[in-house]
Amino acid sequence: MDHYKLLKDCIKSKPNAQRQLYELFADTMLGVCYRYTKSVKDAEDVLQEGFIKVFLSLKQYRHEGELGAWIRRIMVTTALNFLKRNRNYREQMYFPPEHLHPVIYDDPVIMLEAKELAELIRQLPPGYQTIFNLHAIEGYSHVEIGELLGITDGTSRSQYARARALLISWLENYPVANKTENYGK
Repeated sequence: MDHYKLLKDCIKSKPNAQRQLYELFADTMLGVCYRYTKSVKDAEDVLQEGFIKVFLSLKQYRHEGELGAWIRRIMVTTALNFLKRNRNYREQMYFPPEHLHPVIYDDPVIMLEAKELAELIRQLPPGYQTIFNLHAIEGYSHVEIGELLGITDGTSRSQYARARALLISWLENYPVANKTENYGK
Protein backbone atom coordinates (compact mmCIF):
# COMPACT_ATOMS: atom_id res chain seq x y z
CA MET A 1 0.00 0.00 0.00
CA ASP A 2 1.23 3.47 -0.86
CA HIS A 3 1.25 5.19 2.55
CA TYR A 4 2.64 8.39 1.05
CA LYS A 5 -0.40 8.97 -1.20
CA LEU A 6 -2.77 7.87 1.56
CA LEU A 7 -1.22 10.35 4.00
CA LYS A 8 -1.28 13.11 1.41
CA ASP A 9 -5.00 12.52 0.90
CA CYS A 10 -5.58 12.41 4.67
CA ILE A 11 -3.82 15.76 5.05
CA LYS A 12 -6.24 17.11 2.44
CA SER A 13 -9.04 15.83 4.74
CA LYS A 14 -10.39 13.36 2.20
CA PRO A 15 -12.85 11.18 4.17
CA ASN A 16 -12.16 8.03 2.14
CA ALA A 17 -8.43 8.27 2.83
CA GLN A 18 -9.00 8.97 6.52
CA ARG A 19 -11.27 5.94 6.77
CA GLN A 20 -8.64 3.79 5.02
CA LEU A 21 -5.92 4.93 7.41
CA TYR A 22 -8.20 4.33 10.38
CA GLU A 23 -9.14 0.83 9.16
CA LEU A 24 -5.51 0.01 8.47
CA PHE A 25 -4.39 0.68 12.04
CA ALA A 26 -7.52 0.69 14.25
CA ASP A 27 -7.40 -2.93 15.44
CA THR A 28 -3.73 -2.79 16.39
CA MET A 29 -4.05 0.59 18.06
CA LEU A 30 -7.14 -0.49 19.98
CA GLY A 31 -4.96 -3.21 21.48
CA VAL A 32 -2.39 -0.57 22.47
CA CYS A 33 -5.09 1.59 24.07
CA TYR A 34 -6.62 -1.38 25.86
CA ARG A 35 -3.28 -2.15 27.53
CA TYR A 36 -3.56 1.14 29.42
CA THR A 37 -7.26 1.15 30.31
CA LYS A 38 -9.50 -1.17 32.26
CA SER A 39 -12.39 -1.38 29.81
CA VAL A 40 -12.99 -1.69 26.09
CA LYS A 41 -15.16 1.44 26.25
CA ASP A 42 -12.29 3.49 27.69
CA ALA A 43 -9.91 2.00 25.12
CA GLU A 44 -12.29 2.96 22.31
CA ASP A 45 -12.51 6.51 23.69
CA VAL A 46 -8.71 6.73 23.74
CA LEU A 47 -8.52 5.28 20.22
CA GLN A 48 -11.00 7.86 18.92
CA GLU A 49 -9.16 10.74 20.57
CA GLY A 50 -5.84 9.33 19.37
CA PHE A 51 -6.93 9.17 15.76
CA ILE A 52 -8.17 12.75 15.91
CA LYS A 53 -4.64 13.68 17.04
CA VAL A 54 -3.14 11.54 14.28
CA PHE A 55 -5.19 13.32 11.61
CA LEU A 56 -4.37 16.73 13.06
CA SER A 57 -0.64 15.87 13.25
CA LEU A 58 -0.10 14.14 9.91
CA LYS A 59 1.72 17.15 8.49
CA GLN A 60 4.37 16.59 11.18
CA TYR A 61 5.06 12.97 10.15
CA ARG A 62 8.46 13.02 8.45
CA HIS A 63 8.32 9.55 6.84
CA GLU A 64 11.25 8.52 9.04
CA GLY A 65 10.55 5.13 10.49
CA GLU A 66 7.38 3.13 10.29
CA LEU A 67 4.05 4.93 10.16
CA GLY A 68 2.56 2.42 12.62
CA ALA A 69 5.26 3.23 15.18
CA TRP A 70 4.55 6.95 14.84
CA ILE A 71 0.81 6.35 15.33
CA ARG A 72 1.55 4.05 18.31
CA ARG A 73 3.44 6.83 20.08
CA ILE A 74 0.47 9.14 19.64
CA MET A 75 -1.86 6.45 21.01
CA VAL A 76 0.36 5.82 24.04
CA THR A 77 0.58 9.54 24.81
CA THR A 78 -3.19 9.86 24.37
CA ALA A 79 -3.76 6.91 26.71
CA LEU A 80 -1.47 8.42 29.35
CA ASN A 81 -3.27 11.76 29.10
CA PHE A 82 -6.58 9.92 29.46
CA LEU A 83 -5.31 8.24 32.63
CA LYS A 84 -4.19 11.59 34.04
CA ARG A 85 -7.55 13.24 33.27
CA ASN A 86 -9.77 10.43 34.50
CA ARG A 87 -10.28 10.63 38.27
CA ASN A 88 -10.63 6.87 38.77
CA TYR A 89 -7.32 6.19 37.04
CA ARG A 90 -5.55 9.27 38.40
CA GLU A 91 -6.16 8.24 42.02
CA GLN A 92 -4.75 4.79 41.31
CA MET A 93 -1.70 6.28 39.56
CA TYR A 94 -0.52 8.03 42.74
CA PHE A 95 2.66 6.44 44.06
CA PRO A 96 3.15 7.02 47.78
CA PRO A 97 6.76 7.33 49.03
CA GLU A 98 6.57 4.09 51.04
CA HIS A 99 6.39 2.15 47.76
CA LEU A 100 9.65 3.45 46.38
CA HIS A 101 12.03 0.72 47.53
CA PRO A 102 12.80 -1.89 44.87
CA VAL A 103 11.57 -5.46 44.98
CA ILE A 104 13.86 -8.20 43.69
CA TYR A 105 12.63 -11.57 42.45
CA ASP A 106 14.29 -14.34 40.49
CA ASP A 107 12.63 -15.04 37.16
CA PRO A 108 10.52 -18.20 37.22
CA VAL A 109 10.54 -20.37 34.14
CA ILE A 110 6.87 -20.52 33.25
CA MET A 111 5.36 -21.03 29.83
CA LEU A 112 2.00 -19.60 28.98
CA GLU A 113 0.35 -18.11 25.96
CA ALA A 114 0.65 -14.41 25.16
CA LYS A 115 -3.10 -13.94 25.61
CA GLU A 116 -2.88 -15.34 29.15
CA LEU A 117 0.05 -13.11 30.01
CA ALA A 118 -1.73 -10.05 28.58
CA GLU A 119 -4.75 -10.84 30.76
CA LEU A 120 -2.53 -11.10 33.86
CA ILE A 121 -0.95 -7.73 33.02
CA ARG A 122 -4.45 -6.22 32.69
CA GLN A 123 -5.20 -7.33 36.27
CA LEU A 124 -2.40 -5.16 37.65
CA PRO A 125 -3.43 -1.93 39.39
CA PRO A 126 -3.53 0.88 36.76
CA GLY A 127 -0.29 2.53 37.92
CA TYR A 128 1.67 -0.72 37.83
CA GLN A 129 0.02 -1.71 34.55
CA THR A 130 0.89 1.61 32.92
CA ILE A 131 4.54 1.55 33.93
CA PHE A 132 4.91 -2.15 33.08
CA ASN A 133 3.43 -1.57 29.61
CA LEU A 134 5.53 1.52 28.96
CA HIS A 135 8.78 -0.18 29.97
CA ALA A 136 8.37 -3.87 29.09
CA ILE A 137 6.05 -3.61 26.08
CA GLU A 138 6.63 -0.18 24.53
CA GLY A 139 10.35 0.01 25.39
CA TYR A 140 10.40 3.38 27.14
CA SER A 141 13.26 4.01 29.56
CA HIS A 142 12.49 4.82 33.19
CA VAL A 143 13.68 8.40 32.57
CA GLU A 144 11.21 8.73 29.67
CA ILE A 145 8.43 7.19 31.77
CA GLY A 146 9.18 9.66 34.54
CA GLU A 147 8.88 12.55 32.11
CA LEU A 148 5.64 11.20 30.62
CA LEU A 149 3.98 10.59 33.99
CA GLY A 150 5.50 13.43 35.99
CA ILE A 151 7.31 11.09 38.39
CA THR A 152 10.97 10.38 39.08
CA ASP A 153 12.80 7.65 37.22
CA GLY A 154 13.35 6.01 40.62
CA THR A 155 9.60 5.86 41.17
CA SER A 156 9.20 4.32 37.72
CA ARG A 157 11.86 1.70 38.49
CA SER A 158 10.27 0.90 41.84
CA GLN A 159 6.76 0.58 40.45
CA TYR A 160 8.03 -1.54 37.56
CA ALA A 161 9.78 -3.83 40.03
CA ARG A 162 6.60 -4.10 42.09
CA ALA A 163 4.49 -4.84 39.00
CA ARG A 164 6.99 -7.46 37.93
CA ALA A 165 7.07 -9.01 41.42
CA LEU A 166 3.27 -9.14 41.50
CA LEU A 167 3.15 -10.79 38.07
CA ILE A 168 5.79 -13.30 39.15
CA SER A 169 3.85 -14.19 42.28
CA TRP A 170 0.73 -14.71 40.16
CA LEU A 171 2.70 -16.77 37.65
CA GLU A 172 4.11 -19.01 40.37
CA ASN A 173 0.54 -19.96 41.25
CA TYR A 174 -0.73 -20.04 37.68
CA PRO A 175 -2.05 -23.45 36.55
CA VAL A 176 0.38 -24.24 33.73
CA ALA A 177 1.36 -27.81 34.56
CA ASN A 178 -0.48 -29.29 31.59
CA LYS A 179 0.65 -26.55 29.22
CA THR A 180 4.37 -27.08 29.80
CA GLU A 181 4.01 -30.69 28.64
CA ASN A 182 2.56 -29.52 25.31
CA TYR A 183 5.29 -26.97 24.54
CA GLY A 184 8.00 -28.20 22.23
CA LYS A 185 5.71 -30.71 20.53
